[in-house]
Amino acid sequence: MPRSDAPLGVGIIGMGGIGGMHARALGELGGRARLVAYSGRARPPAGPGKPDAPAARLAPHEVIAHPDVDVVAVCTPSGTHAALALAALEAGRHVVVEKPLALEVGDALRVADAARERGLTVSMISQRRLETEHVALRQALDDGALGELRLATTHVHWHRDDAYYRAAGWRSSTAQGGGSLMNQGVHNVDLLRWLCGPVESVTAQSGTLAHAIEAEDTTVATLRFASGALGVVTTTTATPPGFPATIALFGSQGSVELGQGEVRRWDVPGVPAPSSGAIASGAAAPLAIGHAGHLAQWIRILDALETSAPVPVGADEAVETVRLLCAIQQAAATGAVVRPAGL
Repeated sequence: MPRSDAPLGVGIIGMGGIGGMHARALGELGGRARLVAYSGRARPPAGPGKPDAPAARLAPHEVIAHPDVDVVAVCTPSGTHAALALAALEAGRHVVVEKPLALEVGDALRVADAARERGLTVSMISQRRLETEHVALRQALDDGALGELRLATTHVHWHRDDAYYRAAGWRSSTAQGGGSLMNQGVHNVDLLRWLCGPVESVTAQSGTLAHAIEAEDTTVATLRFASGALGVVTTTTATPPGFPATIALFGSQGSVELGQGEVRRWDVPGVPAPSSGAIASGAAAPLAIGHAGHLAQWIRILDALETSAPVPVGADEAVETVRLLCAIQQAAATGAVVRPAGL
């Protein structure tokens, strides 16, 4: 558990590209946290200043069991997230987990239940919720500035070449969390649900159009929100050269369209447009987004742990995003209308 007289001890499982972003973020927290242990072939990137002690390179289960680890950051392939999160919770550690929390609703619920039973926290990395333009849009919605929401769309039209899929086999496997929806589209699906509220029903189609892989590389879904608004989700890695992801909301009084770090349209009477952010697009390169969003979420995680406040994007929120992702997958696989609440 966190100690008031020492920096928060963090263990990272999976020191790949994303794990490296977490390590960079930890190195910029002004001594509030330190990397104690990690697993993976790569070494943590060098950070500012001189660390108190080098992080230990250990097997995943040893990272979880390390006595100085207070929080375990799960940065492994998506199919392993739930099992590692559960193991960390059972060992008495708080958990920070990359998106998505799990690949199946039942596993996500087990993680949430374990955290609740043990009085621990789980925070799913959904750093795009913290971007200036999304915070401003959420506030405008909460204030009723867009009026009655009627239509919401998000499009993730990216490109990944064959080398990307060859580099890590899980990326091409549906069972391991590969595919354009679960791997690339997850952040925008999460944003759409966070902004627009619960989804009542889903229809979808998917296909593998450009790559020799088992998972889909293109998914199109329609949503009916509990509010009555309709929505569209499209995700793909088959559209070179790749384009910044967008999200657009249309209400009875105003409309907004946002790109990645870009305010494309802000027609909201009486509400000035926020400044565009500095977030780069992962349209053609997964790690082009940088670590600023991870740093922002880690700051809020530390604030929450130090004050016993709720962590950002907690387990219950993460479960609902998994419900929607799984509903889209099921609708595409069966051709049926799927209700996320029933999963």
